[in-house]
Amino acid sequence: MSTAKPQPAAPPPPPFRPARREITIVSHSSLFYWWPIWAIGFVLAIFTWFTGNRVALVPEKSDVFQAAKGEVKEGTLVTPEGPKKALLEFEKQDVLVAPKARDEKHEPPAIHLTRVHISHSKDVGVIFVVCMLIVVFITNVPMRGLWSVIVVLFVLALVIFLALVGALNTILNWFTFLDVRISLGGYLAISFTLFLLWVVVVLLFDRQIYMVFTPGQLKVKLAIGDAETVYDTTGMTFEKQRSDLFRHWILGLGSGDLIVRTAGAQGHHFDFANVLFLGRRVKEIEEMLRERPVVSSQY
Repeated sequence: MSTAKPQPAAPPPPPFRPARREITIVSHSSLFYWWPIWAIGFVLAIFTWFTGNRVALVPEKSDVFQAAKGEVKEGTLVTPEGPKKALLEFEKQDVLVAPKARDEKHEPPAIHLTRVHISHSKDVGVIFVVCMLIVVFITNVPMRGLWSVIVVLFVLALVIFLALVGALNTILNWFTFLDVRISLGGYLAISFTLFLLWVVVVLLFDRQIYMVFTPGQLKVKLAIGDAETVYDTTGMTFEKQRSDLFRHWILGLGSGDLIVRTAGAQGHHFDFANVLFLGRRVKEIEEMLRERPVVSSQY
């Protein structure tokens, strides 16, 4: 009589382990909000390259006159590459004339033609300076919540009042006397340097200061080179501070400031400023804090 051999029992399936969720919060420096300065600088540099003129350094009391059509003169043509002899034929062209020498012992003043490109419009430099000053003011003078609305309403009311009393046109005419000119090299030097600093700080140094939320735990790193500190999320509270209309929404594209407080006898208080997309991150953290860490068991 034959008996069947018992089959070995199948091994139990591995315990289910849900994917570990993490939400990383990074605190950015105020330099993040300076992106309009280098962005506008690059745009104005391109505008200056295509529409600008070259700079000629002329001595004081130089004159400009229009040469007669068909007038031919032989002389030395001064170019950025150097002087060269040429036969010049004019056709109603503007000509720069340097003043004469004071006496026979002195050389006559020279006119220097440079390679510097600069815009023919003085408004280009004024736009750059005004934008830079506005960004500096917004990033250094916080106006949260109602204050930002009050400032907007005050500016609108002031403009309407000046228009009604007829003083607005006078004030606008004052700006026509502003003559700020920046060369192509000036725009590129400011914009490229600021852009390089912005990339290094925002993408490298700012990411060294963070907090990581996981179900049941919070890891915090407050300084470059410091070790991470782990806290329990039980009883933890957090709040989003009132937004600054200009800094958080116009320049920060939806950023905000986050305050986290741990529970217990030795509670800690963390202020994380300039967190990107804070509204969405707060909702994700709220959902995570409602969860309980799952402990797997073989029994």
